[in-house]
Amino acid sequence: MLKMLLNAIFGSQNERELKKLAVIVDSVNFFETQTAALSDEELKGKTTEFRNRLGGGETLAALLPEAFACVREAARRTIKLRHFDVQLIGGMALHQGKIAEMKTGEGKTLVATLAAYINSLEAKGVHIVTVNDYLARRDRSWMGPVFEFMGLSVGFVQHDMPTTERRQAYACDITYVTNNELGFDYLRDNMVVSKDDRVLRPLNYAIVDEVDSILIDEARTPLIISGPAEESTDKYYLCNRIIPHLKGRNITEAEEIEAKYKGTDLSTGFDYIVDEKNHSIVLTEQGVQKSENLLGVNNIYDDLKGEWVHHITQALRAHNLFKRDVHYVIKDGQVIIVDEFTGRLMPGRRWSEGLHQAVEAKEHLHIAEENQTLATITFQNFFRMYKKLAGMTGTAMTEAPEFWEIYKLDTIEIPTHNKMVRADHADVIYRTEREKNDAIINEIESLWKKGQPVLVGTRSIEKSEKISNMLRRKGVPHQVLNAKYHEMEAQIIAQAGKKGTVTIATNMAGRGTDIVLGGNPTTPEEAALVRDLGGLHILGTERHEARRIDNQLRGRSGRQGDPGSSRFFLSLEDELMRLFGSERISILMQKLGMKEGEEIQHPWISKSIEGAQRKVEAMNFDIRKQLIEYDNVMNKQREAVYRLRNEILEGEDISQTTKDMIAESVEEKADLWAPAKAYPEQWDWTSLEAWLHRTFGLRLELNEDARIHLSSPVLIELLHEKTLEAYEKRRTELTPPFFHHIERMILLQMIDTAWKEHLYDLDQVKKGIGLRAYGQKDPRIEYQKESFSLFEQMMHRIREATVEYLFRIQAEPQQARRIAPAASFEKQPVAVGVKPAAVAPAVNKIAAADTVAPIDKLGRNDPCPCGSGKKYKKCCGK
Repeated sequence: MLKMLLNAIFGSQNERELKKLAVIVDSVNFFETQTAALSDEELKGKTTEFRNRLGGGETLAALLPEAFACVREAARRTIKLRHFDVQLIGGMALHQGKIAEMKTGEGKTLVATLAAYINSLEAKGVHIVTVNDYLARRDRSWMGPVFEFMGLSVGFVQHDMPTTERRQAYACDITYVTNNELGFDYLRDNMVVSKDDRVLRPLNYAIVDEVDSILIDEARTPLIISGPAEESTDKYYLCNRIIPHLKGRNITEAEEIEAKYKGTDLSTGFDYIVDEKNHSIVLTEQGVQKSENLLGVNNIYDDLKGEWVHHITQALRAHNLFKRDVHYVIKDGQVIIVDEFTGRLMPGRRWSEGLHQAVEAKEHLHIAEENQTLATITFQNFFRMYKKLAGMTGTAMTEAPEFWEIYKLDTIEIPTHNKMVRADHADVIYRTEREKNDAIINEIESLWKKGQPVLVGTRSIEKSEKISNMLRRKGVPHQVLNAKYHEMEAQIIAQAGKKGTVTIATNMAGRGTDIVLGGNPTTPEEAALVRDLGGLHILGTERHEARRIDNQLRGRSGRQGDPGSSRFFLSLEDELMRLFGSERISILMQKLGMKEGEEIQHPWISKSIEGAQRKVEAMNFDIRKQLIEYDNVMNKQREAVYRLRNEILEGEDISQTTKDMIAESVEEKADLWAPAKAYPEQWDWTSLEAWLHRTFGLRLELNEDARIHLSSPVLIELLHEKTLEAYEKRRTELTPPFFHHIERMILLQMIDTAWKEHLYDLDQVKKGIGLRAYGQKDPRIEYQKESFSLFEQMMHRIREATVEYLFRIQAEPQQARRIAPAASFEKQPVAVGVKPAAVAPAVNKIAAADTVAPIDKLGRNDPCPCGSGKKYKKCCGK
């Protein structure tokens, strides 16, 4: 109530923000007359002038009004488009690092030029991120002349581009690129063995187009670079064979609530329970016993990794939760994933954790080997690495809380240039899907005869094909988007506004392409004719689980003040209605005595549906939050490993890193075999001498009397001295330049191998960590503890392997690039003597974290990069 009162007096927060930006718009308009009077050369020279002023101490905010006026004039002269005032506001929001919600057809592509230009003045690179290669190529071609006119370089990145061209594209002032290519290039850059092989510059500023699609819809899918894992595929086939013999039960939300109230067990008599709402499957006790009998296994929980349980569960998910032509298609003997939000095929992508193999077994296809993760990152953590981030989309306000909580990005709704006049009709609901489909076909046929263009939105390829077949039988000509080629998709969508056109598409297909009334290219006569017919009509065949996706479908109509209309057709058998409380609506329809084919329209129903959507949105938000909580632990470790890797790549002399590792190994072994708390007679001299001989080719020549009078600090000082002498001798033997090259290669190889194993270990921990909840433990805290322990072990492995291989490898200078860890040689032992002085000075302990983050970059009170949650001085820095 108080919030409503304050909004009534002072206006909403969005209105207040718009008022502030409107003042700057007046300043831009003031400069417009001045820039219009400049010659082409004078206008182009403004970029150099702005950069000089920036270098002289002026801020980007001070330069903004004049800079925006210059971009507006450059666009008018090159592509014959002038930024509207509302587009200037959009550009300011992007420059401020906000998300701008701009309706379809309001010119988001043009708006991006404003923020991209002013931020490119810093010469640190600007990335304009799109959802597919076609849009990256199209937008660069379309907007490139504006930037080039102003003296800036513009590049774009495509999936099949070689490394050299990618590097050149990223070196440009402005780069158009997809989110996938950007993420994978970042991961690949952190796998190279030479700094010259990297393609990206430091991440500076990004404008994310269709920001909701990239930062929310795709946030649940991490980017993974993988290689084949050493695992047999037999278990996938075996588990797939037993699935038909297991009896399952699909429970609805209403059944679950009723069972809790009555205290009944829904699993009685069933082998597994399917929870479609949470997309999960649980084996019952009966199911466990039956599975063991069918597989001939005594106990499926016997193996430590829980592989049998994992494989059975994935096989059940493949059969019960993943449907052909909905979640995937079979093409050329392969399972191709279908993007649930766009309906597009995603060749090359595979489900992880053995799910893809389980689907292949279900479809009786050849099972590809399960892949092992080599490098991974989520879009959430990747985009948070940018110094400044902004985004734009037609639908952002419903997700504003998530944008702020995860990315700390404010969302602002930009007003339209012309008033929106689209008529959004109330939903109509039927009892069965068959009745609904019949009504949809009748509606489409009626509008087609009238000549009004119709865009039919479906949720899956299967539904698209069903509607298409029904229209074909009715003799209604139509286009179906196959979602395989973005260019063809854009062409079909562009013609969807033509008189008498019927287009069937998945809900979000064709985003980024305007539907112009009368077709594209159009004539004023054709456009006027379609306007008179009511404009483009949007017909939704089903509500999506997120309101935002429905709004995106509606947003295809009514661009820039054009007329249009929309209506959704629903049934009680739709997935959303079935899973989230359709019982109340069903009871209402029965009370009304509705006959077959009759529809119902009521505001109460629309509210009920919106409530169901809110439930799904909240559930999906929780999933994304949980994903980032787990990934945040790995992210700190990833940053630490990549930082160490970059120091090795960029350092001219990395000998100090190696010397630190040698010193740490010496201290660790001394603590293990010659602890300060024990007497020298109790030390394990045999193990210590064996390690020195095996690793450094050294022999400890000390008589019994000398050993008895040694203290642990003196021994450590002695070992430090002699191992470093061995290091220098090794360096001289192989010549310093060649030795340092080998040193660099070994360090990188050890880091990459250990990191790959560490990612595999984390995957294994994550698979079973949820079971800790049964022991009244928080799985996330347990995962943090486990991952911290594994990280320490990984750093130990890197140190030990590096020291061992550096002293054992045998290579000629010309073999430098063919170094293999397996290569080794035996050195003749060298005697180690005792210093004449009885007591050596104490040696400061060198912490393992020194190799991860140098002291000048990491304060002792900073959080430790290993992810333990402790301060650096209390953890790896002690």
